[in-house]
Amino acid sequence: MSEKLINLENIHKDYGGKTVLDNINLYVRDKEFVTLLGPSGCGKTTTLRIIGGFETPDAGVVYFDGKNMSDVPAHRRPVNTVFQRYALFTHMDVYDNVAFGLRISKVGESEIKERVERMLKLVNLPDYGPREVSSLSGGEQQRIAIARALVNHPRVLLLDEPLGALDLKLRKDMQRELKAIQQQVGITFVYVTHDQEEALTMSDTIVVMNKGKIQQIGTPVDIYNEPKNAFVADFIGESNILDGIMHKDRLVSFCGRRFDCLDGGFAPDEAVDVVVRPEDFEIVPPEQAQMVGTVKSVVFMGVHYEIMVETEHFTWMVHSIYETHVGDRVGLFLTPDDIHIMRKS
Repeated sequence: MSEKLINLENIHKDYGGKTVLDNINLYVRDKEFVTLLGPSGCGKTTTLRIIGGFETPDAGVVYFDGKNMSDVPAHRRPVNTVFQRYALFTHMDVYDNVAFGLRISKVGESEIKERVERMLKLVNLPDYGPREVSSLSGGEQQRIAIARALVNHPRVLLLDEPLGALDLKLRKDMQRELKAIQQQVGITFVYVTHDQEEALTMSDTIVVMNKGKIQQIGTPVDIYNEPKNAFVADFIGESNILDGIMHKDRLVSFCGRRFDCLDGGFAPDEAVDVVVRPEDFEIVPPEQAQMVGTVKSVVFMGVHYEIMVETEHFTWMVHSIYETHVGDRVGLFLTPDDIHIMRKS
C-alpha cells in the first residue's frame, strides 16, 4: 500500500457563521486517484482548496509527507490545480501556455521544449503547439490545461469539476483519458465532482460528502455495493430505500414479509433502512415470487428497461433487460445478497 501523501486532521471551516467543513479527517495516498463526491454545498471544493492552499482552515492541520503545510501558501505547495474554467492565456499560443510555469521557474529553453512536447504528446495533442487557444474546442482546451498543470511535475494534481463544461460524449471520453494520464504520469490526483458515474469510472477511492461531513470512504465497488447510510445509497446510483425491522442477525422484515439477508450486528427488532438496487431484482412468474405487483411504467434506457412495479406495500424501481408492459402482473424475487441493511440516519 502506498504511503500517505496528504493528511487532513480535524479540518473545520466556517463561512459567515455557517459550517462548511465539520472537523473532517482524510488522508490521500501517493499515486492514488481520489474523488471528492457530493451535492452542491457539501464542502468538497472547500476541501480541495484547503489542500491547494487557496483557503485556510479555521481549525485543524494539513500535512504533506508528514510536514505541517497549513500556513504554506499555494505557490509553495507541491500541487497544481485544473479548474472548470481552464484560465488559458488567450494572447499566447498552446506552446507558450504550457511553457508558462516553466519560464516563471526559470527552466532552460531546451528543457522547456522537451517537457512541453512530451506533455502535448501525453494529452494526445502532439502538433498543437503553434495553435491559438481560441481555435481549440472545449475538450482540447481542457487537455491543454492539464498539460500546463502537469509540466511542472507536481506531486499532486487537484481537479475541480474540470469536465463540467463538456458535452456528454466528450466528458465520457475525457474520463478515460484522465485515468490513463494519471496512471502514465504516476502522480496523485484529487478530483472534485457531483457526478456519480464520473466518480465510479475513474477513482481508486471515493470520498462521499454531505453537509460538511464525510459520509463514507471506499473503493467504487464498496461505495456502490455496501453504502454506509441512506444518503450514500441514494446519491450513488439508483436505489429503492424503505423502512424495515431487523429482527435478528440475517433476518429482516419489510413489505409485510420476512427476508433472509447477510447483515448483522443490530439490536433485536431494530428499525432500519432497507436498500435494494434496481438491477438486483429478478422478475419471475407470480407463483415463484416473494412479492407480486403491477407494472405501472416502462422506460427503455438503452441497455435496460426501467420498470416501476407497484406492490401492496411499496412501488419498486426495477432494471431488467427483459421488456414488460404496463398492466402486466409480475413477480419479484430477491436473494439475501440483494438486500442491504443500514442503521437509520
